Amino acid sequence: MNMVYIILIGIFIIYFLLTFYASRSLKTLKAPRWVEWLFWLITIGVVIHLLYHWFCRGKVVWSAPQQYAVAGLLTWLTICLFVTLPLLLEDITRLIKAIFRKPTNTLRIPSRRKFVSTLGWGLAAIPFASIFYSIFKGKYNYKVWKYTLYFDNLPKAFDGYRITQISDIHCGSFDNYEKIRYGVELINSQKSDVILFTGDLVNNLANEVHNWKSLFATLQAPDGVFSIMGNHDYSDYSSWETPEAKQQNLEHLFQLQKQMGWQLLLNEHCYLERDGEKIALIGVENWGHGRFSKYGDLNRAMEGINTEDFKILMSHDPTHWQEVVLPENKDIQLTLSGHTHGMQCGIEIPGWLKWSPSQYIYKYWGGMYEEDGKYLNVNRGFGYHAFPGRLGVWPEITVIELKTK
Repeated sequence: MNMVYIILIGIFIIYFLLTFYASRSLKTLKAPRWVEWLFWLITIGVVIHLLYHWFCRGKVVWSAPQQYAVAGLLTWLTICLFVTLPLLLEDITRLIKAIFRKPTNTLRIPSRRKFVSTLGWGLAAIPFASIFYSIFKGKYNYKVWKYTLYFDNLPKAFDGYRITQISDIHCGSFDNYEKIRYGVELINSQKSDVILFTGDLVNNLANEVHNWKSLFATLQAPDGVFSIMGNHDYSDYSSWETPEAKQQNLEHLFQLQKQMGWQLLLNEHCYLERDGEKIALIGVENWGHGRFSKYGDLNRAMEGINTEDFKILMSHDPTHWQEVVLPENKDIQLTLSGHTHGMQCGIEIPGWLKWSPSQYIYKYWGGMYEEDGKYLNVNRGFGYHAFPGRLGVWPEITVIELKTK
């Protein structure tokens, strides 16, 4: 059996166990019959809704309706989990007491059970409110992260040069034009010299761009807009009748970026020039750890670059920096990546706390890192994917100013 289906079966087993346990609290609270029916209607409804959008999706992967279906299941699962936890702890406490001492008539279990059930539903309001905010507000809570980096070998003409980096747009997830337009205007308002996009324009299909092409075509910078491919851009997550059909989708995505005025770098480089001096801009195709595609060819992309040239690398997955750029001692001063999204959730208090579940998967998951004088910025992503929300790890626009030492 496919591992995905094994995982899904496991999730559904846990889901129904939790919902069954949570439903017991309604009996304790003597909720009206219609409330119990509503509870089970929601419980079964979110599962049917998810299965419908998953198995009737065709080639479309992680469309907005599919993501909201996932959000519905996760929201109800989280609510039931928080309702269940106090009940479970109370049951465990009762069990321990029953084992180690004789029960007494002074213990008023029904009244305590009612209190614990009420407590559970009260606690469940916290994650419900958080998820609600993440879906309807958090995913549009754009943050501008600004960095100033100093280099010995930066050409003097580029002292003060400003780069705006965006990443992981995921057009197929969008459902609010005005909010995305605000984000695009915020990018342009940074007035940077160049805009660099580090991959994952779509969830899987090139036609996801159609409704957003004219908007992203308004991105403007004096030295242009440059882009690379991310793992989702290759349409590897859909089934295709023929290799030719898949290639046609890929070529269509190339053309769409060209029509938007973006210059796509496919294992190649170009030079940004100013006052007779230049810096190399390198763009590699996706190179990821483990199961992720390894289309990137850094050696090919760097052919013809002089050793003394100042270099900026665009590479979608930060593991490329970790496993190739650093170990092979590539003389690349600044690498720009994305991919992780910071798992779209976490807690970040600048200078105090930086935590996300993403850190248990990726060593470099969000923000600016420095190793041996080389810098890596992992952009947390402009859009969202799989879950239609963000909480704590907000959508990011990065502005980097280059300075000479």
